[in-house]
Amino acid sequence: MTRVKVLDIDPASYQRHGLHAEDRLWVEKNCYVDIWLELIHALGGEPRAVLPFAVAIDFDGGQFTFYKPPHDELRDLYGVDVQEMNVWKPLVEHAQELLGAGRMISTEADAFFLPDTAGTDYQRNHVKTTIVLNDLDVEARRLGYFHNAAYHWMEGEDFVRTFRIGVERDPTFMPLFAESVRIDRLVVRPEAELVGKSRALWKRHLGRRPATNPIERFGARFQADLPTMQARGLDYYHAFAFGTLRQLGSAFELCAQNLRWLDGAGVTDLADGIAAFETVSSTAKTFILKAARAVNAKRALDAAPVFAEMAAAWQRGVDVAIAQFGE
Repeated sequence: MTRVKVLDIDPASYQRHGLHAEDRLWVEKNCYVDIWLELIHALGGEPRAVLPFAVAIDFDGGQFTFYKPPHDELRDLYGVDVQEMNVWKPLVEHAQELLGAGRMISTEADAFFLPDTAGTDYQRNHVKTTIVLNDLDVEARRLGYFHNAAYHWMEGEDFVRTFRIGVERDPTFMPLFAESVRIDRLVVRPEAELVGKSRALWKRHLGRRPATNPIERFGARFQADLPTMQARGLDYYHAFAFGTLRQLGSAFELCAQNLRWLDGAGVTDLADGIAAFETVSSTAKTFILKAARAVNAKRALDAAPVFAEMAAAWQRGVDVAIAQFGE
């Protein structure tokens, strides 16, 4: 048999986690965070526990940092061990071996061949993203994989092109980055234990927060870069917005969702922090469209009030978290 799989999942019946519900401000966060939210959920864990890392997001001058769950925290919370792979042979061969041994693979992939991106990048744009391989059938040319907000099938030519089936060895081809995901020491902890660990993660990541308000710095850079975006057009702006406003807004939606989960578990005095982080998230979401209109019309835009509101909300949320969890 050529089929190997780790988890028995059917995309047709798979129920995504509430963090990816359609009523979320940001249904998709970033490609690496998204796969972990769903994989932890599929393994029976609670992904909201690991989310405090998002509070340490920073503006580095050109974009917000691409926030990811630290591997040591995935191991501590859920018993999941993630290790970088040496992709020294065709990825499909690694996948057959590791999935057959009960390990999944997280790997970069080209969204051009991912059917779940229909309407955006599928068969349109060659864009790097991250997926998790779970169910592989080489003979049937079929793959079950986690990507973005859910679990999906890939078949036929998409499978062939993703795994470069039938392509002769090309010494100029650079293998994509990949990680092995071991779940043989999986731990599904009770809520009270996860709450305690999540509180400790808040203290850890608050200690790693930016030294100055990142939204104030972002606001100054946005105003300076607006003429360039207007000159280069909407495609340039959308790429800019993905690395800035989307990362900012989605990160603080996750921070707010963690605090809501802790509040529901009995942790007190979090309401003001939840509201503050939700303000950052919703304001960033609204501003994406407002800024797009200004870029497209090449008209002036005074963004200072918007950034002042978000910066103040960031500070309120951080202050509440410090008061509750320390730093």
